Amino acid sequence: MRTELSRLAWTDVPDRPLVLVPLGSFEQHGPHLPLDTDTRIADAVAHRVARRLPEEVVVAPPVVYAASGEHQGFPGTMSLGNEALRLALLELGRSLALWAGRVVFVNGHGGNVRCLVDAVTQLVDEGRDAAWVPCFPEGGDAHAGHTETSLLLHLTPELVRMDRARPGNTTPLRELMPALRTGGVAAVSPSGVLGDPTTATAEEGARLFDALVADVATRLRPERAHR
Repeated sequence: MRTELSRLAWTDVPDRPLVLVPLGSFEQHGPHLPLDTDTRIADAVAHRVARRLPEEVVVAPPVVYAASGEHQGFPGTMSLGNEALRLALLELGRSLALWAGRVVFVNGHGGNVRCLVDAVTQLVDEGRDAAWVPCFPEGGDAHAGHTETSLLLHLTPELVRMDRARPGNTTPLRELMPALRTGGVAAVSPSGVLGDPTTATAEEGARLFDALVADVATRLRPERAHR
């Protein structure tokens, strides 16, 4: 059973529920996608997954501001940085654990992983039932390309500007990492796109979304989520 936490009074909160916390970012996604793309995807997946679970589930409001330093060369990007995000996730987990049965962060932005690993590890070491699950398709292009554009065409097509979509840098991410680490995304892609959004379709987005939901639901088994 799914419950949206932001709609409840405190007296309506279930007893020791599973709490899903969508974690995204607020960063450039090329000239054709909204700045909150990662957050929208993680939030939508968390809500759909919650409907599939047999237990009592509360979906928290998403964490929007995260670790996006590699996108800081583009207007609109807002980033807390790694240390601030790690501390924010740690304190959020500690707060939720006072009334939640289990806390799981549903992460839609790769730049958050290091902070998540550190924060969840500490929460578990402190005796709290916390975990995180990734929320991005295996094998997709890196950023604002075919994968994310397809997902947004499925979820919120009114926010996608396909008339502005152009191929970006399609070099494999592993080959771009040295330049990304030193100069950020702007150093390898003036448009901010890593991939090719021109091939995206809503149908492909629906397929990718269903696969994400199935994967996250599977990973939410206690023995599968990252701790």
